[in-house]
Amino acid sequence: MEALNTGKEKRSEEKATVQGVDEETDTVHSKRTEEHDIRKTESEKQTRGHTESDVIKKEVKEKEDQQGHNLSDAFSTKPVLTAWNTTYLQEVEGEEHLPPTVNQYTTSPALHLLKESVTLPPSSPSTSQRQATAETLSIITNNALPSKTTVETTILHIVNTSTAEATTLLVNESSTIDDLRVELHVTNGSKLHPLEEVRAGPTAKAPPRTFMAKLPKKAAGAKLKDNTTLKAKKKKAIKGKVKKTTKVLKKAKKVKKLKREQKLKSTTPSYFPYFEDHYCPLECSCYGRVVQCSDKDLGKIPYGIPYNSRYILLMNNHIDSIQLNLLSEYDSMEFLVLSNNRLTDASIEGAFEGIQSLKRLYVERNLLRSIPTDLPVTLEELRLDGNQISVMSDEAFGRCPGLLILSLSNNSLGNKSSTIPPGVLLPLGKLRTLTLSYNQLSSVPLQLPLSLQELYLRGNRIQSLQGDMFWGVAELQVLDLSANRLTNKGLGKAALLNASNLESLNLEGNSLKQVPHNLPGTIKTLNLEGNFISSITKDAFISMPQLEHLGLARNKITKVALGAFRVLPLLHQLDISHNALQQVPRQLPLWLHSATFANNKIHAIPRDAFCWGRGNESPLSRLVKVHLEYNMIDLGHLDTLAFRCLRGFQVVQFY
Repeated sequence: MEALNTGKEKRSEEKATVQGVDEETDTVHSKRTEEHDIRKTESEKQTRGHTESDVIKKEVKEKEDQQGHNLSDAFSTKPVLTAWNTTYLQEVEGEEHLPPTVNQYTTSPALHLLKESVTLPPSSPSTSQRQATAETLSIITNNALPSKTTVETTILHIVNTSTAEATTLLVNESSTIDDLRVELHVTNGSKLHPLEEVRAGPTAKAPPRTFMAKLPKKAAGAKLKDNTTLKAKKKKAIKGKVKKTTKVLKKAKKVKKLKREQKLKSTTPSYFPYFEDHYCPLECSCYGRVVQCSDKDLGKIPYGIPYNSRYILLMNNHIDSIQLNLLSEYDSMEFLVLSNNRLTDASIEGAFEGIQSLKRLYVERNLLRSIPTDLPVTLEELRLDGNQISVMSDEAFGRCPGLLILSLSNNSLGNKSSTIPPGVLLPLGKLRTLTLSYNQLSSVPLQLPLSLQELYLRGNRIQSLQGDMFWGVAELQVLDLSANRLTNKGLGKAALLNASNLESLNLEGNSLKQVPHNLPGTIKTLNLEGNFISSITKDAFISMPQLEHLGLARNKITKVALGAFRVLPLLHQLDISHNALQQVPRQLPLWLHSATFANNKIHAIPRDAFCWGRGNESPLSRLVKVHLEYNMIDLGHLDTLAFRCLRGFQVVQFY
C-alpha cells in the first residue's frame, strides 16, 4: 500500500512537472517565434540587391531543407514526431557538442531521431503496442558549443500525426558525455507512463525503450560559431557586396536612361518642335514673335523658325539661297530682312511668291541685278539698295500695286547700256517715297506716279529737269537733287510746274551760279549750299514768301543787296557761312532766330544790320544766336548801337 501511495504521489508530482514544462515550452516557443520575426525584419532592411547575406541565408536554408527532407523521409512511412527543446544545463567537456540554451540561440533546434526502433511497453495502459522509427535525435545548432555546457533537463513533445496523439518525452540526462542516459516518459491524455531505464550504447541490438540524443559534430563552413561572428561576417560580406552592387546599379541606371532616350527618339516625330510657336533655332534669339538671326555667319535660313513669327531678321550673314516654298508657309510674317548677304537673282527666284502678310522686305547689299518679279501683293515697303540692279520692268511692280516705299539707291540704274523706261512706275498708284540716289541717272525718270510725296535723286548725273516729270499736279513735297550737275539753264520755267505742293528743295552741290527763279511759292526749305553763287539780288527770293530755312553756305557770295532778305517775313534760319562777305547783310528780318556768318571776311557790322526801323526806334529782335566766328572784326571799333535791339551781348558770339 505504501508503495502504491508512493507511486501515486510520484505520478502526481510528475504530472504537475509535465504541465509546468508544457507551459514553459509554450513560452519559449512564443519567444523564439518573436525573435525569428525580428531577425527576419532586420534581414530585410539590411538586404539590398543580391548581397552576401542572401547567399549565407540561402546556404543555411538549403542545409535545413536537406535535413528536413531527411526527417520527412523518416516520417513518410512512420508516424511523424514533432519535438521542442527547452532548457539545457549540463556541463560538457571536450570536443563533443551539446544542445545550446534557449538564450544562446535564436533559432529553434531541429530534432532528429536515430534509425532505431522505440517500442512502447505493452504494460502502458493508455496505448497499444506501436513502433516509431526516427532519425537521429540530435540538436542542430548554428554555433559550436563552448567547452563546458550545462544540460539539466530536456522535454520532448512528440506528436504522432497518424493517430493525432501527443507524446511528451521528459529526458533526464547524466552529467557525463560518454554515457548519456535518457529517461523517456510517455504521456497519453492525462496519464504519464515511465519507461524502463536502459543504457543506450552501441551493443544495444534490440529496439531500446530509451534512446540517447547524439550531439552533432563540428561541420566546417556549414555552421557559424556564435551570433557575433555571424553578424561580423554578414557586415563584412555586405560591405564588400554593396560596393559591387552600387556599381551595378549605376550601370543599370545608365543603360535604362539610354534605352529611354532611344525610345523617345524613336517615338518623337522628326519635325517636332521645328516651326512650332515656342521653338527658337539655336542660331537665333527670339523675343516674342521677333526672330533675330543677324550677324551669325549663316549660310542659309535657319531651319525651324516658328511659322507664327512676325519679324525675321537675317542681315549680315552669308546666305546665298532661299529654300523654295519655305517663306510661303509664314502666314503671319510682316517684316523680312535679308540685307548684306550673297543672294542672286537665280537664288531667290520664286522665293517670295505666295507670302500672304509680308509688308516690308529688305534685300539690301546683295548681288541682285534685277528687281524680283514674284513680289507679294501685300508688300508696302521694298528696299533693294546696294545691289547691282540696272533694269526696271513693268512686270516687277505690276504684282504689288500697294507699294508705298521703294528704295533703289546705290545701284547701276541709268548706265550707258540701259535707262529707265517712261511710265515704268505708273502701276505703283500708291507710291509715296521713291529713292534713286547714287545711281547713274542723267535725267529724272518720266511719268512718275502722282501719289509720290518724296523723291530722292542725290548723287546722280542729272543736268536738267524736264517739264513732263509728272503728268498732272503731283503731291510731291520733298525733292532732293543734291550732288548732281544741275545748272540754272537746266532749271527752266516748266521744270517744277506741276510740283505745286513742294515744300523742301535740296539743290546742294550742283553748278548753280545764282538763285534759281520760277521756284514754287510753297517752298519752306531751300538748300543752295555748295554751289557757285556770287551775289544775292534784291528780288532773288521775292517769289518764295513762305521760306523758313535758307542755306547759302559754301558759295562765293561777296555781296548781298540791301533788303534782299527783308522780303522773307517767315525766315527763321539763315546760313551764309564759308563765303566772302565783308560786312553783315543789312536789314535782316526782325523775326530771324538764328544767323550764321562764320568763316567770312567780315570786319564791320552796320548799325541797321539787326536793328532797323523808323528813326532810331526799332522793335526788339528775336535773334537768339548770331555766329561771327572766324572773321576780321575789331572789337575795339564796334558800334554798340548795332546791338541795341538784341536781348544781350551773349547772343553774339565772336569767338
